[in-house]
Amino acid sequence: MTLTPADPALVFPFIGGRPCLDFVATLGKRYTAPFERLTDPDALSRWIGEAGLRVDRAERAGGEGVRVTASELAAARELRESIHLALRAAMGGDGRDVALPDAEDLVRINEAATRPDLAPQLAFAGSGSGWTVRNHAGGASARHDVRAAMATVARDAVLLIGGPLVARVKECENPDCSLMFLDDSQARRRRWCSMERCGNLAKVAGYRARSRAGSRS
Repeated sequence: MTLTPADPALVFPFIGGRPCLDFVATLGKRYTAPFERLTDPDALSRWIGEAGLRVDRAERAGGEGVRVTASELAAARELRESIHLALRAAMGGDGRDVALPDAEDLVRINEAATRPDLAPQLAFAGSGSGWTVRNHAGGASARHDVRAAMATVARDAVLLIGGPLVARVKECENPDCSLMFLDDSQARRRRWCSMERCGNLAKVAGYRARSRAGSRS
């Protein structure tokens, strides 16, 4: 059973368009007032489930999430930050003062990507329900469920950063937001992580600024 956090800020955003971008988003407002959404092992287990990276054996176990240890949580956070640095380097920085990845970051990403990941498996849900995709842990043992999920994230990062789609990766233009997303709009002019989040805030701020300017004229 998935529990919704009492603090709305700890709700995971899934608007990046790629698993690795959604994983980077588990650290919020990293340029202004960073806060951790992966607060404890249970939070990482919840992210894995909400991201659709839960292995099928966990689904068969009554809907319980994968078990995460403190050391696995620490390793996941380190992997997240290494992926973020590599993405920023591939994007060219976009004018924000962010450290570049070093050899240790690349080793961390590449090592995670070499581990057994989650293989997607097709299933037919029956007449009228259509096809579904489930994740299968492949050669990973039950105690390596978390590593398999993180391997899937790392491999997604490798393929994104090393491929042509990295040119479409952007960061939200809201200076208080750090969410990355894959711009798949036809004109490639997407500016905000989403209109429901920062897009509407920008519209309201623009309207107020115009109103103040009109009242002074």
